Amino acid sequence: MLDAWGDENVAAAIGLAGGVLLGLAARLGRFCTLGAIEDFLYGHNDLRLRMWALAIGTAIIGSFGLMAGGLLDPARSFYLASAWSPAASIVGGLIFGYGMAIAGNCGFGALARLGGGDLRSFVIVVVMGLAAYATISGPFAPLRLAIFGGSTQAVAPAGIAHMIGNSTGVAVPLVGVMIGLAIALTALANAAFIKDKRAVFWAVVAGLAVVSGWAGMQYVQAAGFAHLPIVNHTFSAPLGEAMLYGMTSSARSLSFGIGSVAGVWLGAFIGSLIKGHFRWEACEDPRELRRQIFGAGMMGVGAVIALGCSIGQGLSAFSILAFSAPVTFAAIFAGAAIGLRHMIMGFAPAE
Repeated sequence: MLDAWGDENVAAAIGLAGGVLLGLAARLGRFCTLGAIEDFLYGHNDLRLRMWALAIGTAIIGSFGLMAGGLLDPARSFYLASAWSPAASIVGGLIFGYGMAIAGNCGFGALARLGGGDLRSFVIVVVMGLAAYATISGPFAPLRLAIFGGSTQAVAPAGIAHMIGNSTGVAVPLVGVMIGLAIALTALANAAFIKDKRAVFWAVVAGLAVVSGWAGMQYVQAAGFAHLPIVNHTFSAPLGEAMLYGMTSSARSLSFGIGSVAGVWLGAFIGSLIKGHFRWEACEDPRELRRQIFGAGMMGVGAVIALGCSIGQGLSAFSILAFSAPVTFAAIFAGAAIGLRHMIMGFAPAE
């Protein structure tokens, strides 16, 4: 396959397949970051938060299962190979979470809603992609580097399971699988959640989409000739990358990220057709559009600082238990909570 298609095209196909699964999970299973946080804080309903926990547990079990079988070298993944900056995770996560609440969706959620015909989400996708690239290599890059520095090579894999395994002598894959099982069982320790077969199913599918990304990219890296990095689903910089490819495809190659972006949109489109929910929607309130543009810009900047978005850090990095994942996810949750309070109640002191 690599000889016939080329490494980059195979990587894009792997991203496309996993992206379709994530898009279907968003549309058919209501798998959504902001929705889960809002349900928990204001609806007193933790079902979608438990979906996230089960997806994370599934992704961890599958990823460390790949490691046990020699099918994934975690040291080659971006999240474990880079030195971790707690300040970047916290600041970037807070900025991203607040922007997500203001915009009404994260990059992944915006792609999913765009697949259902929501043109407001198109604005979020475009602005977020532009802001991400402006922060990576554009006019915001010098300021980012001055404050947080650039990514450096970690001395050892910067992962929770690796730290525990090295200190206890227990095999790292076993440590990871045990942690994944603990998280998954915690999510399933609720009768109402277990009864919702759709929620359980799509949470597992979302986790397996990440596992498929690791397995596929490890294969391409090991068997191919282009020595592509081992990456996984994230929706910040790949949005800008997809736009650049659309404008300059004759001079650029496809990538896992571009395939992933297209896959989420395609999966969400298919899901919206299955449910009969596809309809064109546009913004009628200039104030709403202003919030979405501002929030999308914050998400693009925050995701680059934190080295990942709600999916990139909250699922992909979590699947290999990178140190950055729980800290960034907590910061995103906190930032979203602040943003939701601002949107719903304003900043007046609680009585």
